[in-house]
Amino acid sequence: MDPRDEIDPEQFAMLTGAFRDQLLACLEECVRGRRGLFAGNATAEENFGWPEAERLRELATALQPILAQAGERDALCDEFLDLCTIHGESDPGERRLARAFLDRIEKGEVGTAAESEKKPW
Repeated sequence: MDPRDEIDPEQFAMLTGAFRDQLLACLEECVRGRRGLFAGNATAEENFGWPEAERLRELATALQPILAQAGERDALCDEFLDLCTIHGESDPGERRLARAFLDRIEKGEVGTAAESEKKPW
């Protein structure tokens, strides 16, 4: 990587901090019943009118390659994008996913492997 392209560690902290703040706000709102946070493949009609959630998904998608280019990772970003891929009849609802993710964040478990025998939701 060209040294001119390197991002200052403070900029990483600022980017990941902004992502974390927005993620926590959206998770809290999702726990209260708002739908569309994990709707990563939603069409415009299915967007649920939640532009903050859409921007959060866009930020996470943009943040991953920036961090990867510098050899960094952000566990919150990685897990959030993984949760956005869960869409099926037998999968838990968004409220349950949001509550489980918030619980893992509060316990400091994000970035560690979840119990293999028990799904986190």
